[in-house]
Amino acid sequence: MRFLGNIEAKADAKGRVFLPAVFRKVLQAENVQTLVLRKDIHEDCLVLYPESVWNEQMDAMRQRLNRWDREQQQLFRQFVIDAEEVTLDANGRFLLSRRYQDMLGIEQSVRFIGIDDTIEIWSEEKARELDNARSDFSAKLESLMGGGTSSL
Repeated sequence: MRFLGNIEAKADAKGRVFLPAVFRKVLQAENVQTLVLRKDIHEDCLVLYPESVWNEQMDAMRQRLNRWDREQQQLFRQFVIDAEEVTLDANGRFLLSRRYQDMLGIEQSVRFIGIDDTIEIWSEEKARELDNARSDFSAKLESLMGGGTSSL
């Protein structure tokens, strides 16, 4: 399951947003009914996980963490404490809780960005900051991927 796209949307007065059709089609093709939403661990955005992807993440984390180690259990707790189960209504909408809206400064406009097997949800303001950060992208990608070693 792969998501690809950068789509603007609006939240209504109740905080409901339409999941873009291109992403709904991917979920429908995989027969995904339940999603999990949580705040990203690095950025001021939300991450929407198909349930199977979330479960894989949880299993991988649980295998690495010792539930009898207080610090590791606290780390696991901190990861899951902000997670919410999400289901789409008949119109393809879901509710962004007031807590998440306040946490991320989401007023009305949001941007959905397909990131491999998850979907990120950004406030429009933070998404513009992403757009502005593109100047370093080429150099960083070239460095990461071993640019300059071509034998042409």
